[in-house]
Amino acid sequence: MKFGEKLVKLRTDSKLKQTEVAEAVGISRRNYISYETEGRYPRKREIYHKLAEVLGCDVNYLLTEDEEFVVRASEQYGAGGKREAEKLVSRLVGMFAGGELSEEDRDAVMRALTEAYFECKADNKKYAPKKHRDPEE
Repeated sequence: MKFGEKLVKLRTDSKLKQTEVAEAVGISRRNYISYETEGRYPRKREIYHKLAEVLGCDVNYLLTEDEEFVVRASEQYGAGGKREAEKLVSRLVGMFAGGELSEEDRDAVMRALTEAYFECKADNKKYAPKKHRDPEE
């Protein structure tokens, strides 16, 4: 089940309106609607925690392996990292389309993908032109 589908189910089970959830979390109604219907994700991890609290679920239910990967990539590498991570996740999902993959195997693949992605990003930093490097490094 995708993030937006989880939100819809939890919200309707709790008999809450989109506006009520958005206000309780401290985001705009438009942002909340984009999570439910447009496949968008919160940029900040704290939003996941607030959503879980308001909707009465464990944050891990909202933040599955692939979603956590996208959030971490976004936090560390901005919009470009987020786009790259989303592409990788969609390609991985496509790779297993029509096949059977247990939840445990799927999580193992996502962990391996996450580790490989961040290792490559770290390795590539040393080859980046100086004007694109982080001044703190």
